[in-house]
Amino acid sequence: MIEHQVVRITDAGDSRIDDYVRLRDVNLRKHLETERGLFIAEGEKVIRRALDAGFRPRSFLLAERWLASLADRLDDHPTTPIYLVTEELAEEITGFHVHRGALASLHRLPPRPVEDLLGSDRLVIMEDIVDHTNVGAILRSAAGLGWQGALLSPRAADPLYRRAIKVSMGAVFSLPWARLRDWAGAIPMLNDHGFTTVALALTDDAVDLDQVRDRLAAAGRSKIAILLGTEGAGLSERWIDQAQMVAKIPMQAGIDSLNVAAASAVACYALGPGRPDDNAESG
Repeated sequence: MIEHQVVRITDAGDSRIDDYVRLRDVNLRKHLETERGLFIAEGEKVIRRALDAGFRPRSFLLAERWLASLADRLDDHPTTPIYLVTEELAEEITGFHVHRGALASLHRLPPRPVEDLLGSDRLVIMEDIVDHTNVGAILRSAAGLGWQGALLSPRAADPLYRRAIKVSMGAVFSLPWARLRDWAGAIPMLNDHGFTTVALALTDDAVDLDQVRDRLAAAGRSKIAILLGTEGAGLSERWIDQAQMVAKIPMQAGIDSLNVAAASAVACYALGPGRPDDNAESG
């Protein structure tokens, strides 16, 4: 039997569990996680996906019932501390009800260079999307609908923040993403690398997504980058002006647009690879 480094924690102020304090305090977490080079995974499935993706754990914070369920993965890291807590104490430490009773603190990997993604055929580009839930949902849709990566502007929310990871169901670990260094030059760079840049925006010249798809197919354009703008204001005029096409989702019932996360799912499906009609045989 493998011996683990199990430590029972009875005091929320114990310095050994500082990685897990006040997980809902976004400003604190930004500072702490950046300073220490860590992120937090919540729930058994997400923890497993993070470990499968090669992230190295700093520690685990578990209710006792998770020792058996996660035993195979804990055995892979016998020297990593396992902090056992009651669910009540976990709530006191983290600042919310950890209903899954399982958390892990993991080391971040070095940032991925933008250049690594420029050979892809389908990219989602996020400009200043600051809500972690939206970032997580967009990554989940992109991964699930066959897109190959995502680029985020410098001010967009952190994909490795706990809430973004949770909403993405771990897609943040499987879908390659990178942080843009140059916001102003991002769209010309994509254009220069053969992408057709499609801005999702409500402008007078915006074309319905189905028409955009037909035009791209007729032109034989296989490299596509969807541009998604911040909550409320949408894309900047600069990015819209630099995009090669502007697309919109046809709406009804007096509703002019969808939430950016929902809109991303529609756009990823409409312009993505592997649509059923793509492979249908005639006759």
